[in-house]
Amino acid sequence: MAELSASHHALVTGGGRGIGREVAAALMRAGVSVTILGRDRATLERAVSDGVAHAAVVADVADQAAVNEAIAEAAARQPIDILVANAGAAESAPFGKSDAALFRRMIDINLMGVVHATQAVLPSMKAHRHGRIVAIASTAGLKGYAYVSAYAAAKHAVVGLVRSLALEVATSGITVNAVCPGFTDTDLVAASVDNIMAKTGRSRDDAIAELAKHNPQGRLVAPAEVADSVLWLCGDGAGAVTGQAIVVAGGEI
Repeated sequence: MAELSASHHALVTGGGRGIGREVAAALMRAGVSVTILGRDRATLERAVSDGVAHAAVVADVADQAAVNEAIAEAAARQPIDILVANAGAAESAPFGKSDAALFRRMIDINLMGVVHATQAVLPSMKAHRHGRIVAIASTAGLKGYAYVSAYAAAKHAVVGLVRSLALEVATSGITVNAVCPGFTDTDLVAASVDNIMAKTGRSRDDAIAELAKHNPQGRLVAPAEVADSVLWLCGDGAGAVTGQAIVVAGGEI
């Protein structure tokens, strides 16, 4: 795969905010042509106007038909040879109160969202015999956390998907990897902080500390630290790295 440049086209799902936005910005700085995908058109358009991406397409990653249509629209401008499957959601509940609908939501977004985007871009990557697929998983894909059994199950499935697909395409010039952040300073974690505050009456600082204690460095991960790992996996130097789950969590795993 050639050095990253405008000859490469990256699609970043969930690219309008949080880790996805940071990944899109990092790829832009590397000279890559970037399209972001998400559900909220206004958020995506704001990211484009802020210079985070060149273009945006709208789809819910849980809707395969919508994803196929959006990715076809993006690929019509330029073939996609980098996919960062970042879109995700987290809900917490005790296992006994985690009904089938909650499990379906977590699997539809966190696992099937990766499947839908990957299936949409893979034929072109195979035809061109090069590509990079990076799924943003989580430390929850490698260990358990209490009260997020559905989310952890879905993220474990993403890691399994990555490891299996990497073997299938190993001779096709395509690498498939996961990046597994710990608790990261994003809107998603901010919602978890609000939930802790509401349920326990703790202050915001105490709620953040409750999450940060999982990280031996005693802090939340910065989105830019996750983006740097993704950027490396997309470049020349990681050509022999595939089927891996790269942990960005201050030594937690």
